[in-house]
Amino acid sequence: MGSPVFCDIIIKRIIIINCGRNLMNNNVEKVDLDRVDWKSSREFFESLGDALDELDDKDESYNFTWVGKRKSIIEAGAPINKILRPDVEASKNFDNTKNMLIVGDNLDALKLLQESYLGKIKMIYIDPPYNTGHDFVYHDNFTVKKADFEDNSTDSDGNVIISEDEYTENSKANGRFHSDWLSMMYPRLRLARNLLTDDGVIFISIDDNEQANLKKLCDEIFGDDNFVATVTRVTKKGGNKGYYIKPKTDYILMYFKDLASINKNNYGIVVNKNVDDYEWINDENGKEFIKGEVPYRAKLDSRPNQRYYMQCPDGSFIIPKGSVFPEKKEDGAMIEPLSNNDKCWTWSQKRYLEEKKNNRFYFYESSNSPFVDENGEKSKWSVVRKIYKDELEISSRNILSTLIEDADNAAATREVDSLDIPFQFPKSIRLIQFLIKNVDEENGIFLDFFSGSGTTGHAVMNLNAEDGGKRQYICVQLDEKTDEKSEAKKAGYDTIDQITAERLRRAGDKIMQEHPDADIDTGFRLLRIDSNNEKDGIRKPLSEIGQTDIFNSIDNIKKDRTPLDLLFGVVYVSALPFDLKLATRKIGENTVYLYGYLDEDTGLVACFDDNIPEETIKEIANLKALTAAFKDSSFTGSAAKINLSEHFRIISPDTKVKVI
Repeated sequence: MGSPVFCDIIIKRIIIINCGRNLMNNNVEKVDLDRVDWKSSREFFESLGDALDELDDKDESYNFTWVGKRKSIIEAGAPINKILRPDVEASKNFDNTKNMLIVGDNLDALKLLQESYLGKIKMIYIDPPYNTGHDFVYHDNFTVKKADFEDNSTDSDGNVIISEDEYTENSKANGRFHSDWLSMMYPRLRLARNLLTDDGVIFISIDDNEQANLKKLCDEIFGDDNFVATVTRVTKKGGNKGYYIKPKTDYILMYFKDLASINKNNYGIVVNKNVDDYEWINDENGKEFIKGEVPYRAKLDSRPNQRYYMQCPDGSFIIPKGSVFPEKKEDGAMIEPLSNNDKCWTWSQKRYLEEKKNNRFYFYESSNSPFVDENGEKSKWSVVRKIYKDELEISSRNILSTLIEDADNAAATREVDSLDIPFQFPKSIRLIQFLIKNVDEENGIFLDFFSGSGTTGHAVMNLNAEDGGKRQYICVQLDEKTDEKSEAKKAGYDTIDQITAERLRRAGDKIMQEHPDADIDTGFRLLRIDSNNEKDGIRKPLSEIGQTDIFNSIDNIKKDRTPLDLLFGVVYVSALPFDLKLATRKIGENTVYLYGYLDEDTGLVACFDDNIPEETIKEIANLKALTAAFKDSSFTGSAAKINLSEHFRIISPDTKVKVI
């Protein structure tokens, strides 16, 4: 226990702060602090207990919170002043692919995707840091008010500095170990939910370190009524490592965006059946059928009208095991069971007689019959219901189980090893494919914003090769540096995203080798998160602009930006998807970009050359795209800009013209 003095201070604060106003408001007898003998705790706690018994707890409610939650909520809605810069050289089939690899902080990526992909993502799978104490590298600025958490490390504004390094491990020695992780996850999941379709689903891998906290967090963001299950995945089948118990599983949390939007009949993995694979039997009318279900379940409880004789072709009778038997030896003769030891048929006597009248039962001799005859001896007869050829369901659905046993870590390691990719602890392609198959969307967009080695992208391409689907993937990976002593570093990979990109390249090549005739998109468009295209400090109040600023403003674009950078900047502000087809066209001496342009009233056309001739402007206008973009320095002066507006007003008045 603490010192008496310290305890006295705490106790007095509790009374004054938490009780004072309520005591007065509820006309409870006041506790006279001056008369309390602080050396004797008994009198004090008896007085305090009496007072607290009278307090009204109507304003209290369950609340899941942590240090820094308020700031993480604000962070989710904070604006972003960044763009996606295309890296054509690091991409594969840049102009025509619909897949994307975004390099940078996934919080920025999710914000950049908000407008273009709002409500368009069918499934999200993420494998975030498990918060083991050595895997937390995101550089969110987790600061809280000093009033919320006392600490000696504060900045000039009174904020507690939690993380100020670019990439920081979340050590278990940190007093805000769980809080920091929750603050990192909250805004990302909040933004991720916005991207899901109404019938979209998110799967999140996690282990025991944060499973409980993640469940509470997701209940708040997605709603506990949209929670489906916590799936257990077997991570390893052998080994004997562990202190008190051998850890061989982790978990996958599953949430729908809106459970009410889910069509249960369309959920699960479709299993197709080939009718020729069945053993068909001809009945007396020459009609083909197969053996259906046995009308008996060993664990079925006793039912008064479901214990009766069935008459077999040789005139004998069969009945489920038990100690009581019908008095009459005739088809359908009933006896009421005395206990659950007297087993029953699955159908009532009435239904049985109707079905038999319609010739729906097939009796056959079997050495493994579960039934007894009228003498209580094992019968040689068994019975099933007939399923005729025209009644057979060609396909069925297997839904996801709460236990996944065939997607362990060893299988995942073998998968990356087969591509000669050095990466520790990848997720298995089998796992991701299994989850995607349950969603059953062959044309959907699948997002993974903790991409790692790129397993999700690999799985999407694999599935498309198998079933001819046109699924797309968006992978997001932080450009985290590889460990200096790692095999990845030795192999020449300086950052994790380089591993991701290389795996996607090699996986795509391997899939095409295995399916040379398949129409599969094995490319990806690599986009890097960076600052916007405008020069820093270009937008200043008039009173702050000097002569240097005037000269600097002649061209407002950063010197290192390419025409493609400018194009994708316009794509972002126009809320266009980042995966549309890109083509270029020469008009005179000028290069014109056609982005998502198919015909009139579609796409974006852009030209970012300097001093664009009037004839080129007219030809661009004649394309009659939805949007046309230029840069300010494309025109020699105000007159040229006025002419631009006039040309589009006359030729293509519906085109939205942007000058950046």
